[in-house]
Amino acid sequence: MHRMWRKGPGWIARFDRYLLRRVSGFPGGNHDTFFRRLSASANHGKLWMGAAAVMAAFPGKPRRAAVHGLIAQAVASAVTNVGFKTLLPRTRPLPEHLPVFRFVHPQPTSSSMPSGHSASAIAFAVGAGMVKPSVGLALAPVALGVAYSRVHTGAHWPSDVLFGSAIGAGAALITRKWWPVRPPFPATARSWTSAPELPDGEGLSVVVNTLGGSFTKETAAALQEVFPRAHINTVEAGEDLVDKIRTTAGLPGTRALGVWGGDGTVGTAAAAAVERSLPLLVLPGGTLNHFARDAGTGSLKEAVAAANRGEAALADVGVVSVERGLAGNPETVELLMLNTASIGLYPNLVRRREKLRPALGKPLAGVVAMFRTFTAGTPTTLIVDGVRHKLWIAYVGRGRYFPRDHAPLVRPVLDDGVLDVRMITADESFARLRLLWSVLTGTVATSRITHLREVTGIRVESDGSPMVLAVDGEALAGVRSVEFRVDRHALMYYSPRP
Repeated sequence: MHRMWRKGPGWIARFDRYLLRRVSGFPGGNHDTFFRRLSASANHGKLWMGAAAVMAAFPGKPRRAAVHGLIAQAVASAVTNVGFKTLLPRTRPLPEHLPVFRFVHPQPTSSSMPSGHSASAIAFAVGAGMVKPSVGLALAPVALGVAYSRVHTGAHWPSDVLFGSAIGAGAALITRKWWPVRPPFPATARSWTSAPELPDGEGLSVVVNTLGGSFTKETAAALQEVFPRAHINTVEAGEDLVDKIRTTAGLPGTRALGVWGGDGTVGTAAAAAVERSLPLLVLPGGTLNHFARDAGTGSLKEAVAAANRGEAALADVGVVSVERGLAGNPETVELLMLNTASIGLYPNLVRRREKLRPALGKPLAGVVAMFRTFTAGTPTTLIVDGVRHKLWIAYVGRGRYFPRDHAPLVRPVLDDGVLDVRMITADESFARLRLLWSVLTGTVATSRITHLREVTGIRVESDGSPMVLAVDGEALAGVRSVEFRVDRHALMYYSPRP
């Protein structure tokens, strides 16, 4: 069979020579230089790496298209150069088959069958186009030009190019399953209700955490300007946040509690609001404030509009019962969970992802952060609802988060009545390799190491050493066990209607 492919089967050889004679009959001109340079630019994938670098400068789909294009190109190149070129050795066209001014020099010495340049070109263009069709259309002429240039310069027979192009398209299709298009997130839904109208902040008491990452001296003044009748209470360094929030919520004439700060501050304020049956106005501020985004008050303008008009909705909250301390003398603490809780390496993953997101975009930042986190991390042994697991991550979200993978970002519904439980286990053999491969291929959600479920309650116990639990970004050490449950429609929050 090898001997047959050195010159090609009869009908393929005749087909190749016929097409090559037609190409050799083209008159010489500037196009010869163009195709020679185009072919050389694609050596070792340089052309596609450059295109990917340009695409990566634009967040969102262009960046994702670049990632998928490079993955497809890498697979096509490996299959072509390591696999088929070894299995199907074939001599390349000879100088007498083309005009000397057109013939590439020096000619490659590897097998002619199939064309690696064509495989990489088609793989990158088709792979990128599957994520963003307009990019694929723009790349198509370049990819086809590279494929044709291999025949025009005598580097390959036409059938080599066709076979290589088919390999490239196949690589794009196969890797597309690795990085599936994320389905559209569900539409935002609210359980609307009425809350006190707060014109100019009348009846509003606001707590401002000055330790929030984005706090400046102008923050409190700006809030007082948009809410001139509100009571603005700042929490300074050294003051007790919980006590200050409770004091603010209990001020005479308070009809609504406002909060400016990160997730931990907002969670504490939510607990006070639930305790006193007050509606909560979450203002954008702090290092991370996920609830403001989910509530639709991601900007001060939106928050002011909802407060002035009394537009509000109901949200579920998570109730977290934590047992800490020595086994013979435990201490039980009950917390309110507004967003998420986690055990294991998840907090490290989130910190890395948020740091990388401005430069890489959300999807790619999640991949890089996960690689860095799990390459060096170690799993934790826990007992979940009576079953012992080795876990990289135990994550509990108050409500369904999307996408359904290792990097949940958006929560369209705040009162769906469930806990979103995600566990990435190390129970299986070759656990670390399985994990890193699923991250690379974008199949974390479907991997055997990932366990996704929705529940109304869950219990997690340490197996020996106490664990560290993070609730809404605030860490608790020395935890022996923790139980989660849902309290339906416990919180009223301001949210602007469409």
